[in-house]
Amino acid sequence: MPEPKLIILNDAQELYVRAAEEVAHITGEAICTHGEFTFCLSGGSTPAATYDLLATRFRLSVDWKEVQFFWGDERCVPPDNAESNYAMANRTMLSKLALRSDQVHRMRGEDSPADAATAYEDELRKHFKLDSGEFPRFDLIMLGLGDNRHTASLFPGDPAIHETQRMVVAVEVSAEPPKRLSFTPPVINNAQRVMFLVSGQGKAAAVKDILEGPRDPDKFPAQIVAPQGELIWILDKAAASLLSPR
Repeated sequence: MPEPKLIILNDAQELYVRAAEEVAHITGEAICTHGEFTFCLSGGSTPAATYDLLATRFRLSVDWKEVQFFWGDERCVPPDNAESNYAMANRTMLSKLALRSDQVHRMRGEDSPADAATAYEDELRKHFKLDSGEFPRFDLIMLGLGDNRHTASLFPGDPAIHETQRMVVAVEVSAEPPKRLSFTPPVINNAQRVMFLVSGQGKAAAVKDILEGPRDPDKFPAQIVAPQGELIWILDKAAASLLSPR
C-alpha cells in the first residue's frame, strides 16, 4: 500500500482552495485519460466550502459535462431535507452548474434503507459495467473524518467495516439521523484516488489515531481506507497539530 500523501495548509480557507485545485487537476487528468471523471462526494462542512469554490472560482477549470457525481454515504431522509448529503451538494455546487440529470447519481434516502442500498448497487453496476464480484473504480472518492474516527457512514464497531462482498449497505449509527447508507471498504479501496479533507483542532486527535495510532479499524474505522491508488490527506495546521514531525 502506498504511503498517504499529506498536504498541510495554514488554515481552513487555504484547505478549501487547495482541495478545489486538486479536484480540478484530477478531473482534467481523468477526462484526458478516459473521457469522464467519476467523482464520489462526501457530506460535511469542509467539503461544502470546497464544492462552493468548484462551482464558482474554479467553474471554468472543469469540463463539467464530463463529470459523473456519486455519493459515498447518505442519511435516510428525503433529498430536500437539511440533513441530506445530496441536498448539501446540490445547494453548494450542483445547482450552480449546467448538468444533465444523467450526471447525478444520488442515493435515495427517502426509500427503505435496504431497497435504497440494493438500488444503488444496481446503479453502480450499470454505470461502471460491472460483472459479478467486480467493484467500481472511481477516479476520486472524497471523505471526511468524524470525531469518533468514522468515515463515510462506517462507524466504530459496525459490521460493515468488515464487509467484503457488498458495495452499498444500510447501517444504523450512533448519530442523528441513525439510519444511513454507506459505501463499503472494497469500493473505497478500489478507487484511483481517495482524498480526506479534515480541518480544525477538534479533529486533531482523530487524525493522529488514524495516521499514527495502533491498527484497530473496529475502534478507528477510517483506518480501513487503504486504496491501491493514491491516498491524499488535506489538513489544516490545527487538524495536523498532534502528528509527529515529518
